[in-house]
Amino acid sequence: MSEAAAWYYVGSFGQLGPLTLEQMEELIEGGVIEKSTYVWKPGMTDWLPAGHVTELLNSFKIMEPFASPPPIPGSTPPVSSPTPPQEGASIPGYRSVSMQTYGVNRTLVLPKSDKSRTLAGILQLLCPGLGRMYLGYAALGTIQLILTPITCFTLYLWSVVDGIMILSGKVRIDGYGRALED
Repeated sequence: MSEAAAWYYVGSFGQLGPLTLEQMEELIEGGVIEKSTYVWKPGMTDWLPAGHVTELLNSFKIMEPFASPPPIPGSTPPVSSPTPPQEGASIPGYRSVSMQTYGVNRTLVLPKSDKSRTLAGILQLLCPGLGRMYLGYAALGTIQLILTPITCFTLYLWSVVDGIMILSGKVRIDGYGRALED
């Protein structure tokens, strides 16, 4: 490597790094790090959005949407490109998930999880935290598992409510961002 790995960023799985500046630039080009992604390196006082860091600013390229020029009058119309899949279209290995955010209904196509909602709910009801750990929410599951006996099983109610929410379908994605089966 040409330089010392000193960069960190907060991604989907928490704090990641250390990375070199070249690796950070590759992640920016790949769309993993966006302008709103928090980054840090030694010498910075606090975590900042990547769009506010001067060393990374040049890596962000403004991608203008591609549009073909209008047809020449009197010529044949251009051949249309294939249409993208419609929202909710069936794609093998993926599942459509309807999400309501800020009053707007959106349908997301997420990869299907290999985890069972029923098994997760039953595990959560039997032993606090195990259902969440099974789904990939290790931190939440560990907190439930440790705090329940410490509080003389007072917080077992939290685990029961959580298990019912998992079984009823209120938990739609696993800890890895994949859609749970119904």
